[in-house]
Amino acid sequence: MKAIASGLLLIICFVLQSTLFAQFNIGGILPNLILILTASIGFRVGRKNGLIVGFIAGLLADIFFGNVLGLYAFVYMYLGFMNGSFKRVLLQGDYKLPMLLIAVSDVVYGHIMYILKFLMRGDFHYLYYLRSIMLPELIYTTVMALALFPLINLIFNLIEKWEKLLEGEEEFE
Repeated sequence: MKAIASGLLLIICFVLQSTLFAQFNIGGILPNLILILTASIGFRVGRKNGLIVGFIAGLLADIFFGNVLGLYAFVYMYLGFMNGSFKRVLLQGDYKLPMLLIAVSDVVYGHIMYILKFLMRGDFHYLYYLRSIMLPELIYTTVMALALFPLINLIFNLIEKWEKLLEGEEEFE
């Protein structure tokens, strides 16, 4: 059930990021919904599922937006795995740690993209990239995470309650 929900959420986030939010960009910057979803699934379900969702999400990004097949898959897979490491310390109802980790993931993502897409080509304008791409995307992604993470969390809470109800362990509230 969680795999189906993860797949549907991935499709929804991918479509929203590539269509709706592409029209409502702020200075050419989009929120990274795929990163929010990958990190959120890692928090909720663990390393393995974060890695798998990150890989599939990255592969979709590679196919539709990338120049090199596997670049986004590697980055999102790594971020999903790393965020999955925090599954055991995530407290229900506490959104400070997930928001911080999503922000850190976006910073890591931005730096990896800078290194692999710009620095390797000899583009050494780090401060320009930081000011005009990384920081605005960090803010936009974090603001979107404030709305999206609680929704993803709610969906997975409902799935867990539904699974327990089907197993007959507790009453559905």
